[in-house]
Amino acid sequence: MLRKRILSILQVAFFLSLGIALVWWMARKITPEQWKQIDDSLQHARYWLLIPVFFVLIVSHYLRALRWKILMEPLGYSPKSFNVFNAVMIGYLTNLAVPRLGEVLKCTVLARYEKVAPDKLVGTIVAERAVDVVCLLLTFLITILLQVDIVGGYASSALQKLADSSSGHLSWVRVGVIAFVFILVIAGLYWLFKTFRHISFIQKMENIFKGVWSGLISIRYIKNRGLFVLYSIGIWTMYWLGCRIGFYALQEVSHLGAKEAFSILSFGSIGMLAPTQGGIGAYHYVVQQILVLYDISEGIAFAFGWILWIAQTIVLLAGGLFSFIVLPIYNRSKK
Repeated sequence: MLRKRILSILQVAFFLSLGIALVWWMARKITPEQWKQIDDSLQHARYWLLIPVFFVLIVSHYLRALRWKILMEPLGYSPKSFNVFNAVMIGYLTNLAVPRLGEVLKCTVLARYEKVAPDKLVGTIVAERAVDVVCLLLTFLITILLQVDIVGGYASSALQKLADSSSGHLSWVRVGVIAFVFILVIAGLYWLFKTFRHISFIQKMENIFKGVWSGLISIRYIKNRGLFVLYSIGIWTMYWLGCRIGFYALQEVSHLGAKEAFSILSFGSIGMLAPTQGGIGAYHYVVQQILVLYDISEGIAFAFGWILWIAQTIVLLAGGLFSFIVLPIYNRSKK
């Protein structure tokens, strides 16, 4: 137990340090003139506009809870929407401390107050993330189609760097190595589970995978498919709206519109997926690089990235703490 706790602390410290190091690397590139520009911009910022940003983000999280609830229905579960929403917020709060841990914890939290099996709920989380990947890809597609000249060129050059060799040409060797490693990992896992099935640990892992598979196939059996799609669109629309309203907070970026908000949403989501706490560092860097494409200075882009990130973090902190306190009280009163 002590060793596990030490490893968790080291993991948190490592990823937090990584994010802080990235922020420091970005900050040291900003000139004294740009720091003055940032100071003037923040002094005249319309911070009250963050209130509607808070509101749309809360709505997006509530829609996510309702969508998750739909995924549980084929498994025979119908938990209270309020409990599901609070479990989602507690999961987000946990992710700020230990990335990805919240996805599992929200299943166990909900299982504490509702008659649900946490291992099967893990499968619904995987299914939900698969849907989010599709939504993110569609968002990228819309972003590129709306701005082929600006964002399309940036995206293609960034993707090309992943597969290019040092000479600047497509490295089929690198692509082949990645594919080979992927196949090797899949084959190794299959052999491991087949050979050591008698071991209790392998049996537990097999049960977890069965629960995951049960959650995945639940998508095929959901009754309210139209409502599921509507919630998915609503979630990402709220994300986009938060970026769009956020532009008005800083005068220097207030002229940016719907297309630019799509750019921040699509590329910023990649930054939030980084293993650092809450995407710190990575999110700011991506937002800065995107805004520079629209002739926004690095200093202002840096400041705007912080404003958006702080707004999202405040919602997760306040909402998560609220849910952590209210959830046991609400269920105690129900009993």
